[in-house]
Amino acid sequence: MATTTDATATGFTARTGSEECCSLSAGPVDTVDAEKIASLFKALSDPTRLRLLSHVAAQGCESVCACDLTEPLGISQPTVSHHMKKLVGAGLLTREQKGRWAHYSVVPSAFAELRAFLDIA
Repeated sequence: MATTTDATATGFTARTGSEECCSLSAGPVDTVDAEKIASLFKALSDPTRLRLLSHVAAQGCESVCACDLTEPLGISQPTVSHHMKKLVGAGLLTREQKGRWAHYSVVPSAFAELRAFLDIA
């Protein structure tokens, strides 16, 4: 008999028994890929960074000015800069200087890597 565990807060359903289960269809990850994916997850492990990334990603292909991130998230400019530097360093965002302000955009290939690893594409 199959058992189902449903974590509705995350939208993830794990199935065991005769139903589907989680597996990496591509097989084990090599050292280089593991380091790359781990750096992405490390950058995403902070709630503030997740919120910042979600605000930028919500704009689609449009860049977002750092100046537009402080008020909606209730954080200071130095905090935004610190966390955005981590997201850029991990390769999840790009940064472009426009005058006095930095503008950030999503790196679609980084999201594709995460999707492929998690096999949820």
